[in-house]
Amino acid sequence: MLRETPLHAVHLAAGAKMVDFGGWGMPVSYGSQIEEHHAVRRDAGMFDVSHMLPVDLRGSDVRAFLRNALANNVDKLIVPGKALYSCLLRRDGGVLDDLIVYFLSEDWFRLVVNAATAEKDVAWLTALAAERSSAFAIAPRRDLAMIAVQGPNARERVWQVLPGSRAVSEALKAFTAVELDEYFIARTGYTGEDGFEVMLPATHAAEFWHALAASGVRPCGLGARDTLRLEAGMNLYGQDMTEAENPLESGLAWTVDMKSARDFVGKAALTAPAKRQLVGVLLIDKGGVLRSHQKVHSSAGEGEMTSGSFSPTLGASIGLARLPVGVNAGDHVEVEIRDKRLAARVIKPPFVRNGKSLVT
Repeated sequence: MLRETPLHAVHLAAGAKMVDFGGWGMPVSYGSQIEEHHAVRRDAGMFDVSHMLPVDLRGSDVRAFLRNALANNVDKLIVPGKALYSCLLRRDGGVLDDLIVYFLSEDWFRLVVNAATAEKDVAWLTALAAERSSAFAIAPRRDLAMIAVQGPNARERVWQVLPGSRAVSEALKAFTAVELDEYFIARTGYTGEDGFEVMLPATHAAEFWHALAASGVRPCGLGARDTLRLEAGMNLYGQDMTEAENPLESGLAWTVDMKSARDFVGKAALTAPAKRQLVGVLLIDKGGVLRSHQKVHSSAGEGEMTSGSFSPTLGASIGLARLPVGVNAGDHVEVEIRDKRLAARVIKPPFVRNGKSLVT
């Protein structure tokens, strides 16, 4: 039986098309996926992301533990509310998950992990903590809901419906968060647009959702979320990165701190140069759409599409592909689509950011 978020009944009442996503019943669209996509690029849209799991780590040894557990360096987090994007790695360098870690105080950090990997992540962190005899508690927060409000007008809409939120969040920079009573407001997102991701008590989720809708924020489903994140060049766990690849092969070298002297789980496996890389692909020929698992032919050898879709903003098919090192932006490749080789061009992601095309 599929798990349900606190907004499940709200989605059904709105006529959403529901799908199985990582064991959760989630809305894929409320009618028109393309209209939902454009609402986020041009105005404001909202997503139920309550299937994702906040995990609070509290105790005196939390920073030292995360310094070793994460590939990115939590020592960069000094100011309360600051966040960091990182991978959680296996000892062989494979990506267990990608996550956000928030520094709230020296004895309190909050992770937000993906839905499909949540239980695995908590088990892994618990095992690592036991190895170190670390003095802190790991607390999954299923009592919280999470709503992402994204788009050029997203912050204004949140300020409109959440009293006091403007005063505490207007000055927030990207990847920072602030608490307002029982609300946790983070200037983060998965769309390439500005906005907030708001964690709040599950019992308040429906009221907040309806207030946002009344202010003009459009409900959006997983379909629009996928095309938005793809245009923004953002990875999807389980497709663009898995336990079979390390972050250097997945366009995530920027999230791995190899410069500091600290050791971390998986570091030793990342010393060898990567032989594969993740690149953007723009389909040139007509007659097909890029999809995951399609074979890609390049001058440096074969690779595979990891994600692909039609881009509503660009009016073209785009995707991410794992290709041999040596393929560069601007190079031409061929993608096998329905037994035909169609011409495509390698692009350095992102394709779109803040509503504007970056493809030249």
